[in-house]
Amino acid sequence: MFAYGSLMWRPDFEPAEIRPARLAGWHRALCILSTIYRGSEDRPGLVLGLDRGGSCGGRALKVAAADWPGVQARLDARELVTGVYLPRFVPVTLDDGRRVAAYAYVVDRRHRQYWSGPESEAVRLIRQGRGQAGLARDYLASTVENLDALGIRGTALHRLLRAVDGQANARRT
Repeated sequence: MFAYGSLMWRPDFEPAEIRPARLAGWHRALCILSTIYRGSEDRPGLVLGLDRGGSCGGRALKVAAADWPGVQARLDARELVTGVYLPRFVPVTLDDGRRVAAYAYVVDRRHRQYWSGPESEAVRLIRQGRGQAGLARDYLASTVENLDALGIRGTALHRLLRAVDGQANARRT
């Protein structure tokens, strides 16, 4: 069994194997208003979700069959707090060409926390977001750092972090 995260840098389990992978049909997007971990009801931040369309690279983490029930329960308890994510088995292609089913969380576009808007509003939401797990800005910075570690550079998330930090030429990639 594989679990797939567009990054999944904090899996909360010991993977039996970690492979670079590509997920088709979904892309990584800051599309979720965070009202607990990286924001509050009054001042939401933004966090990532897998939104439909496109594709994205990430990591597939293999879970030993005997460990799967406990791993799934821990991940669900962490990720399904407000119901904005929908758990799904999705086909991913590993770097060695194998296609495997992986457990992932995709965003529910009908949920009240789903967000889509202009970059200027994303910048505002990220700058204001502060929740139980810290700042939305730090979440974005960690995301960019992990993308860099995977060799994924020059993305819209990189550009957005520069804009959040108020750096000149934030629109250049």
